[in-house]
Amino acid sequence: MQLDRLFMAASVVLAVVVSLAAVLPIARAEIKTTPIVSDSRSVILFEEFGFRRGGHATVSATGISWRVPEGSQLQAVDRTLMGFFLISNSLFYKINNESDYAEATGGAFCPLTSKYVQRLFLFKEVAPDGTGRGSLTIDSDDQYTVLFSSCQEGVEVTMEVRTEMYNLRRSGAREYLPVGLLPLPWIFAAAAAVHFAFLGTWVLVCVKHRRTAERIHAVMGALLLFKALKLACAAEDQWYVESTGTAHGWDVAFYVFGFFKGILLFTVIVLIGTGWSFLKPYLQEREKNVLMIIIPLQVIENIASAVIGETGPAGRDWLAWNQIFLLVDVICCCAVFFPIIWSIRNLREASKTDGKAARNLQKLTLFKQFYLVVVCYLYFTRIAASAVAAVLSYKYQWAVNVSIETASLAFYVFVFYNFQPVEKNPYLYVGDDEEEAAGGQLEMESTFEI
Repeated sequence: MQLDRLFMAASVVLAVVVSLAAVLPIARAEIKTTPIVSDSRSVILFEEFGFRRGGHATVSATGISWRVPEGSQLQAVDRTLMGFFLISNSLFYKINNESDYAEATGGAFCPLTSKYVQRLFLFKEVAPDGTGRGSLTIDSDDQYTVLFSSCQEGVEVTMEVRTEMYNLRRSGAREYLPVGLLPLPWIFAAAAAVHFAFLGTWVLVCVKHRRTAERIHAVMGALLLFKALKLACAAEDQWYVESTGTAHGWDVAFYVFGFFKGILLFTVIVLIGTGWSFLKPYLQEREKNVLMIIIPLQVIENIASAVIGETGPAGRDWLAWNQIFLLVDVICCCAVFFPIIWSIRNLREASKTDGKAARNLQKLTLFKQFYLVVVCYLYFTRIAASAVAAVLSYKYQWAVNVSIETASLAFYVFVFYNFQPVEKNPYLYVGDDEEEAAGGQLEMESTFEI
Protein backbone atom coordinates (compact mmCIF):
# COMPACT_ATOMS: atom_id res chain seq x y z
CA MET A 1 0.00 0.00 0.00
CA GLN A 2 1.12 3.54 -0.68
CA LEU A 3 0.65 4.60 2.95
CA ASP A 4 2.75 1.70 4.19
CA ARG A 5 5.55 2.56 1.79
CA LEU A 6 5.44 6.21 2.76
CA PHE A 7 5.61 5.36 6.46
CA MET A 8 8.64 3.22 5.75
CA ALA A 9 10.08 6.18 3.85
CA ALA A 10 9.53 8.32 6.94
CA SER A 11 11.77 5.92 8.84
CA VAL A 12 14.46 6.38 6.19
CA VAL A 13 14.10 10.17 6.39
CA LEU A 14 14.52 9.92 10.15
CA ALA A 15 17.82 8.07 9.70
CA VAL A 16 18.97 10.74 7.23
CA VAL A 17 18.10 13.46 9.75
CA VAL A 18 20.25 11.80 12.41
CA SER A 19 23.17 11.30 10.04
CA LEU A 20 23.10 14.84 8.65
CA ALA A 21 22.87 16.30 12.13
CA ALA A 22 26.39 14.96 12.61
CA VAL A 23 28.02 16.04 9.37
CA LEU A 24 26.18 19.35 9.22
CA PRO A 25 26.52 21.39 12.40
CA ILE A 26 23.56 23.39 11.19
CA ALA A 27 21.61 25.98 13.09
CA ARG A 28 18.61 24.40 14.80
CA ALA A 29 15.50 26.08 16.13
CA GLU A 30 13.12 24.01 18.23
CA ILE A 31 10.33 26.52 17.59
CA LYS A 32 9.71 26.24 13.89
CA THR A 33 6.95 27.28 11.51
CA THR A 34 6.50 25.22 8.33
CA PRO A 35 4.08 26.02 5.50
CA ILE A 36 2.35 23.09 3.82
CA VAL A 37 0.65 23.92 0.52
CA SER A 38 -1.61 21.52 -1.43
CA ASP A 39 0.38 18.55 -0.16
CA SER A 40 -0.98 15.06 -0.79
CA ARG A 41 1.73 13.12 1.02
CA SER A 42 0.32 10.49 3.36
CA VAL A 43 3.08 10.93 5.95
CA ILE A 44 5.01 14.14 6.66
CA LEU A 45 7.86 14.13 9.16
CA PHE A 46 8.22 17.49 10.93
CA GLU A 47 10.69 17.37 13.80
CA GLU A 48 12.51 15.06 16.18
CA PHE A 49 13.64 15.89 19.69
CA GLY A 50 15.44 14.20 22.57
CA PHE A 51 13.15 14.50 25.60
CA ARG A 52 13.52 14.00 29.30
CA ARG A 53 10.55 12.94 31.35
CA GLY A 54 8.31 15.96 31.86
CA GLY A 55 9.23 17.58 28.55
CA HIS A 56 6.57 19.15 26.34
CA ALA A 57 5.66 18.88 22.66
CA THR A 58 3.15 21.30 21.13
CA VAL A 59 1.88 21.44 17.57
CA SER A 60 -0.47 24.16 16.36
CA ALA A 61 -1.74 24.71 12.83
CA THR A 62 -3.54 27.62 11.19
CA GLY A 63 -5.28 27.99 7.85
CA ILE A 64 -6.10 24.29 7.76
CA SER A 65 -7.94 23.28 4.61
CA TRP A 66 -8.14 20.27 2.36
CA ARG A 67 -9.59 19.31 -0.97
CA VAL A 68 -10.15 16.22 -3.05
CA PRO A 69 -8.52 16.62 -6.48
CA GLU A 70 -10.60 16.09 -9.61
CA GLY A 71 -10.72 12.51 -10.78
CA SER A 72 -10.25 11.06 -7.30
CA GLN A 73 -12.38 8.06 -6.36
CA LEU A 74 -12.69 9.38 -2.80
CA GLN A 75 -16.29 10.46 -2.21
CA ALA A 76 -15.86 12.26 1.13
CA VAL A 77 -13.06 13.18 3.49
CA ASP A 78 -12.98 11.39 6.84
CA ARG A 79 -11.39 13.92 9.21
CA THR A 80 -10.74 11.24 11.84
CA LEU A 81 -8.10 9.79 9.51
CA MET A 82 -6.05 13.00 9.30
CA GLY A 83 -3.97 14.49 12.08
CA PHE A 84 -0.72 14.87 14.00
CA PHE A 85 0.91 12.39 16.33
CA LEU A 86 4.06 11.85 18.36
CA ILE A 87 6.01 8.60 18.39
CA SER A 88 9.02 7.36 20.28
CA ASN A 89 11.82 6.48 17.87
CA SER A 90 12.33 3.20 19.73
CA LEU A 91 8.80 2.17 18.70
CA PHE A 92 9.15 2.82 14.98
CA TYR A 93 9.84 -0.84 14.30
CA LYS A 94 6.57 -1.81 15.99
CA ILE A 95 4.64 0.56 13.74
CA ASN A 96 6.38 -0.97 10.74
CA ASN A 97 5.43 -4.45 11.99
CA GLU A 98 1.79 -3.36 12.25
CA SER A 99 1.95 -1.97 8.73
CA ASP A 100 3.48 -5.17 7.36
CA TYR A 101 0.87 -7.31 9.13
CA ALA A 102 -2.00 -5.23 7.76
CA GLU A 103 -0.59 -5.49 4.25
CA ALA A 104 -0.10 -9.27 4.56
CA THR A 105 -3.69 -9.79 5.72
CA GLY A 106 -5.15 -7.47 3.10
CA GLY A 107 -6.28 -4.90 5.64
CA ALA A 108 -5.75 -1.14 5.79
CA PHE A 109 -3.34 0.47 8.20
CA CYS A 110 -3.42 4.00 9.54
CA PRO A 111 -0.70 5.19 11.95
CA LEU A 112 -3.21 7.38 13.78
CA THR A 113 -5.00 4.25 15.02
CA SER A 114 -1.88 2.54 16.35
CA LYS A 115 -1.56 1.97 20.09
CA TYR A 116 2.11 2.94 19.88
CA VAL A 117 1.52 6.57 18.90
CA GLN A 118 0.43 9.55 20.99
CA ARG A 119 -2.09 11.65 19.09
CA LEU A 120 -1.69 15.41 19.27
CA PHE A 121 -4.92 16.32 17.45
CA LEU A 122 -7.09 15.09 14.60
CA PHE A 123 -8.69 17.20 11.90
CA LYS A 124 -12.12 16.41 13.34
CA GLU A 125 -11.05 18.65 16.25
CA VAL A 126 -10.17 21.61 14.00
CA ALA A 127 -12.07 24.79 14.89
CA PRO A 128 -14.35 26.51 12.33
CA ASP A 129 -11.67 29.15 11.74
CA GLY A 130 -9.28 26.44 10.50
CA THR A 131 -7.03 26.24 13.55
CA GLY A 132 -5.95 23.23 15.55
CA ARG A 133 -3.67 22.63 18.48
CA GLY A 134 -2.37 19.69 20.47
CA SER A 135 0.08 19.36 23.35
CA LEU A 136 1.60 16.43 25.19
CA THR A 137 3.73 15.96 28.28
CA ILE A 138 6.41 13.32 27.84
CA ASP A 139 6.22 10.47 30.33
CA SER A 140 9.53 8.73 29.57
CA ASP A 141 13.00 9.66 28.35
CA ASP A 142 13.52 9.02 24.64
CA GLN A 143 13.91 10.55 21.20
CA TYR A 144 10.51 11.44 19.76
CA THR A 145 9.30 12.42 16.29
CA VAL A 146 6.35 14.60 15.29
CA LEU A 147 4.52 13.43 12.15
CA PHE A 148 1.40 14.29 10.21
CA SER A 149 -0.60 11.47 8.62
CA SER A 150 -3.41 11.47 6.10
CA CYS A 151 -4.79 8.00 5.65
CA GLN A 152 -6.82 8.97 2.60
CA GLU A 153 -4.95 8.79 -0.65
CA GLY A 154 -4.86 11.90 -2.78
CA VAL A 155 -6.31 14.43 -0.31
CA GLU A 156 -4.40 17.71 -0.64
CA VAL A 157 -3.80 19.55 2.63
CA THR A 158 -2.85 23.20 3.13
CA MET A 159 -1.83 24.64 6.51
CA GLU A 160 0.89 26.46 8.42
CA VAL A 161 2.32 24.31 11.18
CA ARG A 162 4.15 25.55 14.27
CA THR A 163 6.09 23.01 16.34
CA GLU A 164 7.49 23.74 19.78
CA MET A 165 9.44 21.19 21.84
CA TYR A 166 11.36 21.68 25.04
CA ASN A 167 12.47 20.11 28.30
CA LEU A 168 12.19 21.75 31.71
CA ARG A 169 15.11 22.59 33.97
CA ARG A 170 14.81 22.13 37.72
CA SER A 171 14.23 25.87 37.96
CA GLY A 172 11.24 25.51 35.65
CA ALA A 173 12.93 27.35 32.75
CA ARG A 174 12.47 25.92 29.27
CA GLU A 175 15.33 24.16 27.51
CA TYR A 176 14.85 24.06 23.74
CA LEU A 177 17.93 22.03 22.81
CA PRO A 178 17.47 18.24 22.67
CA VAL A 179 19.09 16.21 25.41
CA GLY A 180 21.87 14.96 23.15
CA LEU A 181 22.86 18.46 22.02
CA LEU A 182 22.88 20.35 25.34
CA PRO A 183 26.72 20.52 25.55
CA LEU A 184 27.00 22.01 22.02
CA PRO A 185 27.18 25.70 23.01
CA TRP A 186 30.20 25.05 25.25
CA ILE A 187 31.76 22.68 22.72
CA PHE A 188 31.55 25.25 19.93
CA ALA A 189 32.72 28.06 22.23
CA ALA A 190 35.77 26.05 23.31
CA ALA A 191 36.55 25.12 19.70
CA ALA A 192 36.23 28.77 18.65
CA ALA A 193 38.63 29.86 21.41
CA VAL A 194 41.17 27.23 20.33
CA HIS A 195 40.97 28.34 16.70
CA PHE A 196 41.31 32.03 17.58
CA ALA A 197 44.43 31.14 19.61
CA PHE A 198 45.64 29.07 16.64
CA LEU A 199 45.07 32.07 14.37
CA GLY A 200 47.05 34.35 16.70
CA THR A 201 49.93 31.87 16.72
CA TRP A 202 49.82 31.63 12.92
CA VAL A 203 49.98 35.43 12.56
CA LEU A 204 53.01 35.56 14.89
CA VAL A 205 54.77 32.83 12.90
CA CYS A 206 54.10 34.64 9.62
CA VAL A 207 55.35 37.95 11.04
CA LYS A 208 58.46 36.32 12.50
CA HIS A 209 59.27 34.64 9.16
CA ARG A 210 57.84 37.31 6.87
CA ARG A 211 60.82 37.03 4.52
CA THR A 212 59.81 33.46 3.63
CA ALA A 213 56.03 33.94 3.98
CA GLU A 214 54.14 33.39 0.75
CA ARG A 215 50.67 34.27 -0.49
CA ILE A 216 49.41 30.81 0.41
CA HIS A 217 50.10 31.56 4.07
CA ALA A 218 47.71 34.53 3.92
CA VAL A 219 45.04 32.28 2.41
CA MET A 220 45.64 29.74 5.19
CA GLY A 221 45.25 32.49 7.78
CA ALA A 222 41.94 33.53 6.20
CA LEU A 223 40.76 29.91 6.46
CA LEU A 224 41.53 29.88 10.20
CA LEU A 225 39.74 33.19 10.68
CA PHE A 226 36.52 32.07 9.02
CA LYS A 227 36.64 28.70 10.77
CA ALA A 228 36.92 30.44 14.16
CA LEU A 229 34.15 32.92 13.30
CA LYS A 230 31.88 30.09 12.14
CA LEU A 231 32.40 28.24 15.43
CA ALA A 232 31.79 31.39 17.46
CA CYS A 233 28.51 31.99 15.62
CA ALA A 234 27.55 28.34 16.10
CA ALA A 235 28.09 28.73 19.86
CA GLU A 236 25.94 31.89 20.00
CA ASP A 237 23.32 30.25 17.81
CA GLN A 238 23.03 27.24 20.10
CA TRP A 239 22.91 29.37 23.25
CA TYR A 240 20.00 31.38 21.87
CA VAL A 241 18.21 28.27 20.65
CA GLU A 242 18.67 26.60 24.04
CA SER A 243 17.07 29.47 25.95
CA THR A 244 14.57 30.94 23.47
CA GLY A 245 13.98 28.30 20.79
CA THR A 246 15.15 30.54 17.94
CA ALA A 247 18.56 31.63 16.67
CA HIS A 248 17.91 35.42 16.62
CA GLY A 249 19.89 35.89 13.40
CA TRP A 250 23.02 34.05 14.46
CA ASP A 251 22.15 31.30 12.00
CA VAL A 252 22.59 33.81 9.15
CA ALA A 253 26.10 34.69 10.32
CA PHE A 254 26.79 30.98 10.77
CA TYR A 255 25.93 30.25 7.14
CA VAL A 256 27.84 33.27 5.82
CA PHE A 257 31.07 32.39 7.62
CA GLY A 258 30.54 28.71 6.85
CA PHE A 259 30.26 29.60 3.17
CA PHE A 260 33.68 31.30 3.11
CA LYS A 261 35.24 28.62 5.31
CA GLY A 262 34.04 25.84 2.97
CA ILE A 263 35.41 27.57 -0.12
CA LEU A 264 38.74 28.38 1.55
CA LEU A 265 39.19 24.86 2.93
CA PHE A 266 39.03 23.20 -0.48
CA THR A 267 40.98 26.07 -2.05
CA VAL A 268 43.82 25.65 0.46
CA ILE A 269 43.92 21.88 -0.11
CA VAL A 270 44.06 22.40 -3.88
CA LEU A 271 46.67 25.18 -3.74
CA ILE A 272 48.94 23.24 -1.39
CA GLY A 273 48.45 20.16 -3.53
CA THR A 274 49.61 22.06 -6.61
CA GLY A 275 52.59 23.57 -4.79
CA TRP A 276 51.38 27.11 -5.54
CA SER A 277 53.61 29.77 -3.91
CA PHE A 278 55.94 27.02 -2.66
CA LEU A 279 57.11 25.28 -5.82
CA LYS A 280 55.86 27.74 -8.42
CA PRO A 281 54.27 31.21 -8.55
CA TYR A 282 51.56 30.20 -11.00
CA LEU A 283 48.89 27.58 -11.62
CA GLN A 284 48.72 25.39 -14.68
CA GLU A 285 45.56 25.38 -16.77
CA ARG A 286 44.34 22.05 -15.44
CA GLU A 287 44.88 23.23 -11.86
CA LYS A 288 42.88 26.37 -12.56
CA ASN A 289 40.14 24.17 -13.97
CA VAL A 290 39.96 22.22 -10.72
CA LEU A 291 39.48 25.45 -8.77
CA MET A 292 36.89 26.63 -11.28
CA ILE A 293 34.97 23.43 -10.64
CA ILE A 294 35.31 23.37 -6.84
CA ILE A 295 34.42 27.00 -6.08
CA PRO A 296 30.99 26.99 -7.85
CA LEU A 297 30.25 23.57 -6.35
CA GLN A 298 31.02 24.93 -2.90
CA VAL A 299 28.52 27.71 -3.53
CA ILE A 300 25.89 25.10 -4.40
CA GLU A 301 26.84 22.97 -1.39
CA ASN A 302 26.47 25.86 1.04
CA ILE A 303 23.10 26.80 -0.45
CA ALA A 304 21.99 23.19 0.00
CA SER A 305 23.29 23.22 3.58
CA ALA A 306 21.25 26.34 4.39
CA VAL A 307 18.10 24.91 2.82
CA ILE A 308 18.51 21.64 4.72
CA GLY A 309 19.04 23.47 8.00
CA GLU A 310 16.19 25.95 7.68
CA THR A 311 13.40 23.99 6.00
CA GLY A 312 13.56 20.69 7.88
CA PRO A 313 12.35 17.28 6.71
CA ALA A 314 8.75 18.45 6.24
CA GLY A 315 9.68 20.28 3.04
CA ARG A 316 8.85 18.50 -0.20
CA ASP A 317 12.31 19.09 -1.61
CA TRP A 318 14.24 18.36 1.58
CA LEU A 319 15.45 14.93 0.45
CA ALA A 320 16.37 16.31 -2.97
CA TRP A 321 18.52 19.01 -1.34
CA ASN A 322 20.16 16.32 0.78
CA GLN A 323 21.04 14.38 -2.34
CA ILE A 324 22.44 17.53 -3.94
CA PHE A 325 24.52 18.25 -0.86
CA LEU A 326 25.96 14.74 -0.67
CA LEU A 327 26.65 14.56 -4.42
CA VAL A 328 28.41 17.94 -4.52
CA ASP A 329 30.42 17.10 -1.41
CA VAL A 330 31.60 13.82 -2.93
CA ILE A 331 32.62 15.58 -6.18
CA CYS A 332 34.59 18.23 -4.27
CA CYS A 333 36.30 15.61 -2.12
CA CYS A 334 37.35 13.65 -5.21
CA ALA A 335 38.43 16.74 -7.15
CA VAL A 336 40.96 17.88 -4.54
CA PHE A 337 42.95 14.67 -4.91
CA PHE A 338 43.90 15.30 -8.53
CA PRO A 339 46.34 18.20 -7.93
CA ILE A 340 48.08 16.22 -5.18
CA ILE A 341 48.46 13.19 -7.44
CA TRP A 342 49.73 15.37 -10.29
CA SER A 343 52.34 16.94 -8.01
CA ILE A 344 53.54 13.55 -6.78
CA ARG A 345 53.96 12.32 -10.35
CA ASN A 346 55.74 15.53 -11.38
CA LEU A 347 58.18 15.16 -8.50
CA ARG A 348 58.94 11.58 -9.51
CA GLU A 349 59.63 12.68 -13.05
CA ALA A 350 61.77 15.61 -11.88
CA SER A 351 63.86 13.34 -9.67
CA LYS A 352 65.10 11.53 -12.77
CA THR A 353 66.39 14.66 -14.50
CA ASP A 354 67.28 17.56 -12.17
CA GLY A 355 69.89 15.85 -9.96
CA LYS A 356 68.30 17.02 -6.70
CA ALA A 357 67.40 13.66 -5.25
CA ALA A 358 67.21 14.57 -1.56
CA ARG A 359 65.11 17.66 -2.09
CA ASN A 360 62.70 15.78 -4.35
CA LEU A 361 62.54 12.90 -1.88
CA GLN A 362 61.48 15.19 0.97
CA LYS A 363 58.93 16.94 -1.19
CA LEU A 364 57.60 13.58 -2.38
CA THR A 365 57.37 12.25 1.18
CA LEU A 366 55.56 15.37 2.34
CA PHE A 367 53.10 15.20 -0.54
CA LYS A 368 52.36 11.54 0.19
CA GLN A 369 51.73 12.35 3.86
CA PHE A 370 49.52 15.25 2.84
CA TYR A 371 47.58 12.99 0.47
CA LEU A 372 46.97 10.36 3.17
CA VAL A 373 45.97 12.94 5.77
CA VAL A 374 43.48 14.57 3.37
CA VAL A 375 41.99 11.13 2.58
CA CYS A 376 41.64 10.26 6.28
CA TYR A 377 40.21 13.68 7.18
CA LEU A 378 37.59 13.67 4.44
CA TYR A 379 36.67 10.03 5.07
CA PHE A 380 36.23 10.53 8.80
CA THR A 381 34.25 13.78 8.67
CA ARG A 382 32.04 12.70 5.76
CA ILE A 383 31.50 8.97 6.25
CA ALA A 384 32.75 7.61 9.56
CA ALA A 385 31.17 10.34 11.71
CA SER A 386 27.86 9.88 9.90
CA ALA A 387 27.93 6.13 10.52
CA VAL A 388 28.72 6.63 14.20
CA ALA A 389 25.88 9.15 14.58
CA ALA A 390 23.40 6.66 13.12
CA VAL A 391 24.12 4.09 15.86
CA LEU A 392 24.97 6.40 18.76
CA SER A 393 22.37 6.96 21.46
CA TYR A 394 20.42 10.18 21.13
CA LYS A 395 21.81 11.22 24.53
CA TYR A 396 25.37 11.38 23.20
CA GLN A 397 24.98 12.98 19.78
CA TRP A 398 27.22 15.80 20.99
CA ALA A 399 30.14 13.34 20.98
CA VAL A 400 30.00 13.23 17.18
CA ASN A 401 30.48 16.99 17.00
CA VAL A 402 33.43 16.71 19.39
CA SER A 403 35.06 14.04 17.22
CA ILE A 404 34.53 16.08 14.03
CA GLU A 405 35.98 19.26 15.54
CA THR A 406 38.91 17.32 17.00
CA ALA A 407 39.64 15.70 13.64
CA SER A 408 39.40 19.09 11.92
CA LEU A 409 41.79 20.68 14.40
CA ALA A 410 44.27 17.81 14.01
CA PHE A 411 44.09 18.21 10.23
CA TYR A 412 44.69 21.95 10.45
CA VAL A 413 47.64 21.48 12.84
CA PHE A 414 49.26 18.97 10.47
CA VAL A 415 48.82 21.18 7.41
CA PHE A 416 49.84 24.45 9.06
CA TYR A 417 52.84 22.90 10.81
CA ASN A 418 54.21 21.21 7.71
CA PHE A 419 53.65 24.18 5.40
CA GLN A 420 54.57 27.04 7.71
CA PRO A 421 56.87 29.85 6.49
CA VAL A 422 60.25 28.76 7.91
CA GLU A 423 63.74 28.81 6.44
CA LYS A 424 64.08 25.03 6.19
CA ASN A 425 60.64 24.08 5.00
CA PRO A 426 60.99 20.71 3.20
CA TYR A 427 59.61 22.40 0.09
CA LEU A 428 62.49 24.87 0.01
CA TYR A 429 65.58 23.49 1.78
CA VAL A 430 67.60 20.28 1.87
CA GLY A 431 71.24 19.95 2.88
CA ASP A 432 73.70 18.85 0.17
CA ASP A 433 74.95 15.93 2.28
CA GLU A 434 71.57 14.19 1.88
CA GLU A 435 71.63 14.01 -1.90
CA GLU A 436 73.52 10.73 -2.32
CA ALA A 437 71.48 8.82 0.25
CA ALA A 438 68.24 9.98 -1.31
CA GLY A 439 69.15 8.97 -4.86
CA GLY A 440 68.74 5.25 -4.28
CA GLN A 441 65.45 5.63 -2.44
CA LEU A 442 63.97 7.72 -5.25
CA GLU A 443 64.84 5.01 -7.73
CA MET A 444 62.77 2.61 -5.63
CA GLU A 445 59.92 5.14 -5.31
CA SER A 446 59.74 5.55 -9.09
CA THR A 447 58.65 1.94 -9.50
CA PHE A 448 55.33 2.60 -7.76
CA GLU A 449 52.35 4.60 -9.04
CA ILE A 450 49.64 6.36 -7.14
